[in-house]
Amino acid sequence: MRDALADWRPVVDEAIADLLPREVTVDYLESFFGEPPFEYDADGIQRALSDPVWDLLDRGGKRWRAVLFLVFIEAFGEDPEAYLPYACIPEILHNGTIIVDDVEDGAAKRRGEPALHHVYGEDVALNAGNAMYFLPLKIVSENPANLEPDTRLRAYEMLLYELNRTHLGQGMDICWHNDPSSRISTDQYLEMSACKTGCLGRIVARLAAIVTGQSESTEAAVARYAERTAIAFQIGDDILDVEHSLGRAGDFGKEFGNDIREGKQTLLVIHAMETAEPSEALRLEELLAMETNTDEEVLEALEIIESTGSIEHARDRALEFAAQARQSLDDLDIELEPEAKAQLLEFTEFVVERDV
Repeated sequence: MRDALADWRPVVDEAIADLLPREVTVDYLESFFGEPPFEYDADGIQRALSDPVWDLLDRGGKRWRAVLFLVFIEAFGEDPEAYLPYACIPEILHNGTIIVDDVEDGAAKRRGEPALHHVYGEDVALNAGNAMYFLPLKIVSENPANLEPDTRLRAYEMLLYELNRTHLGQGMDICWHNDPSSRISTDQYLEMSACKTGCLGRIVARLAAIVTGQSESTEAAVARYAERTAIAFQIGDDILDVEHSLGRAGDFGKEFGNDIREGKQTLLVIHAMETAEPSEALRLEELLAMETNTDEEVLEALEIIESTGSIEHARDRALEFAAQARQSLDDLDIELEPEAKAQLLEFTEFVVERDV
């Protein structure tokens, strides 16, 4: 799967550039958005939309959602090249949520550099992020794979459903880190992850199934695979935040102790709160509730999390979800192309074992 990520990333970026070019011209605006009733400001749109978006994209990112979509297309026995524009949909949506999420969380860094709202201002960042929710829908309307009308409608309805659920997940996450004293259950955390991260994964799998004309039962099975893999990815991300801060993982582009500073209610925090001595649980709650944390306070919180075995607990849960994802592929009522299926199975391990 690592080879597929490396091979497909530049191809995906070229396809994204067809949708939102690095250099915005009046000709592009007229062809994409239609003749203006008055006059477009191509330079203004360049600086307020294209520049910040490509700034973020050029910083890195694995493009795994786009690549996973293409692997699914291959697994269904179709040519990935024919559906390349559709691979941009989940990738652009994901990067849009990142921009907005960083504003909402007050994040300092993203992919090793200042978060976009610190570079371009909150107004530009929010507008660019919101635009990325809508730009990909243009792909469905332009219909590059000549889909039938009912197939396109099915894709639209799926996207609207999953995007709404994505915002439910973000709403829960915001509420919890604004009130770190709130007590949430493991199941509530997992539902948040299933919405916030899992829905973008479900878009990948469901869109691939829809555009290639798969049955609803196949669509449901691959959606479960993607959701469970995405939850494992989210838990893996939470683990990486802790291990990076403890100096045990590669730099994955976020501020030291990012989740602690934001007061995040991660699976590790929930487990630590439930298993730590009452005095330590209270101290962890105090540290998460602080408006700002010193590095020493971040390390104190991390030591409480580590002492309760919460890192190992979270990794075990991530492995459980990865196993559930693999089982979903075995439950399919169709045969997937063997090489592509092997990549899908490998990906469930990659999301847990990665170190960046």
